[in-house]
Amino acid sequence: MFRFFLKNYPVRRDFEDKYMTITEMLGQSGLLTLLGMCVVFSFIIILIICMTILKGVIHALKLDKEQPADTPKASAPVNTGNDGAIIAAIAAAVHDKALNS
Repeated sequence: MFRFFLKNYPVRRDFEDKYMTITEMLGQSGLLTLLGMCVVFSFIIILIICMTILKGVIHALKLDKEQPADTPKASAPVNTGNDGAIIAAIAAAVHDKALNS
């Protein structure tokens, strides 16, 4: 059936050289995986070295000391005693919303 379609096209007999075997593909993929891991880990090592150098520079310039901030202390909330009025207003708003919806 397929010979009819392939009859007009030249057939190459040297296709054995063009394709890789399973072991060659696995070897190449393993090599590529190792190369990628080496690139990633080398970048991580360079990043660690840069951060260590930066820490030393900041410590040498004494920029790592925090200055005390003048922030006021938060006071405790004051109970005004109008909790009943607030609750009634909220309940009325919810009731009105329920009736209008």
